[in-house]
Amino acid sequence: MKLYGIPNCDTVKKARTWLAEHGHDYDWHDYKKQGISVELLSSWIAQTGWEPLINKAGTTWRKLDDASKAAVIDADSAIALMQANPSVIKRPVLDRDGTITIGYKPETYDALFSH
Repeated sequence: MKLYGIPNCDTVKKARTWLAEHGHDYDWHDYKKQGISVELLSSWIAQTGWEPLINKAGTTWRKLDDASKAAVIDADSAIALMQANPSVIKRPVLDRDGTITIGYKPETYDALFSH
């Protein structure tokens, strides 16, 4: 199991706390420091589509100029944006046995780990 995000994000902190409190070990990937590969992003997009991965509510997206925002129209343009600005990726992304969960809500994690 691997958790992707950035350490100072409040939502990531909540997910990490939930995993620790429920005794789940995971590998941590800080994509601000470690980057994110085209291959990994492509595999996530194959499961979820590109739209859920772009955090349009976040500061990084809001700071982009209108032309940059308008240029995100498909998976390739989304990948280019996420590689250039990893903070625009919705956080966290949890990879559990190859299944991707985007974002964190306690009830989602409860359901995910109940079986």
